[in-house]
Amino acid sequence: MVNLAIELLPGHKRGLALSNPVMTASGTFANGLEYARVFDIQRLGAIVSKAITLKPRRGNPQPRVVETAAGMLNSIGLQNIGIDAILQDVAPIWATWRVPVIANIAGESIAHYVELARRLDGVPGISGIEMNVSCPNVESGLDFGVDPRAAAEVTHAVRHQTDLPLLVKLSPNVTDIVAIASAVADAGADALTLINTFPAMRIDIEARRPALGWGSGGLSGPALKPIALRMVYQVAKALDIPLIGCGGIMCGEDAAEFLMAGATAVQVGTATFLNPHAPLDVIDELEGLMRRKQIEDVRQVVGAALPARREREDRDAGRVRAEHLHPRV
Repeated sequence: MVNLAIELLPGHKRGLALSNPVMTASGTFANGLEYARVFDIQRLGAIVSKAITLKPRRGNPQPRVVETAAGMLNSIGLQNIGIDAILQDVAPIWATWRVPVIANIAGESIAHYVELARRLDGVPGISGIEMNVSCPNVESGLDFGVDPRAAAEVTHAVRHQTDLPLLVKLSPNVTDIVAIASAVADAGADALTLINTFPAMRIDIEARRPALGWGSGGLSGPALKPIALRMVYQVAKALDIPLIGCGGIMCGEDAAEFLMAGATAVQVGTATFLNPHAPLDVIDELEGLMRRKQIEDVRQVVGAALPARREREDRDAGRVRAEHLHPRV
């Protein structure tokens, strides 16, 4: 038997129990309603909603998505139906699901984030909040994710509006990810999502202009994975806070790498554009990998590549060898 179940937030009074560590990434799974008609979404560890703003947003001009080597560029611009429609039309549906739903929120000011968190607090069907302070596809919002003080201020303000599990999604567009992560953790975040897309662009050589309507966008897909993996590893070595790895996870082995780097859970995003069943495939492939490696519990995988974990395992292995060679009488 293989146990994939995890408690993402063991230190939180509400906790966040997942049947497996595979979540969907915000902006790639809509609000889950459409996918519920395609496959059994209850098999997922958790669903993260599309970014929610105070007012509906039309998003950026077309084209919004272009392919690039080993990845994709997107410039959606946080198009969404707004908090009122979420509360009236979508949250009641979430409340009927067994799979936890985490509401991703995005704002242009601290006041926006505070109001969103206040209105979502205690709403049936919402198991947690993920703060998006790192979107590269809007004119404002990115500043929160690249400055430790600003990131801490908005996290602290939201923390005082809700006792829901609070995740903060960080930007890779920084020189010191540990400094940002530490500031957010000290300000009250329960977990961190690492990472969002990386600012990037393509040029249409025929039109002689940027390929995306907004000019630039966010790089996602396999090209992002090595960057995301390193940042997860860096933060996991430095801080004791649950991490959710995100960036270029296309298969079970990708998920295993993030878990070994120190993530407790992962999010699958761009892969769903190629294969809508990708999150379920990642679950099945991760389970298959564990069976082949004779790993009974996914918690044995989490942090396996971290220096402290390796040193502890080496000590334990040495002790077992010593006891085998020199058994106690």
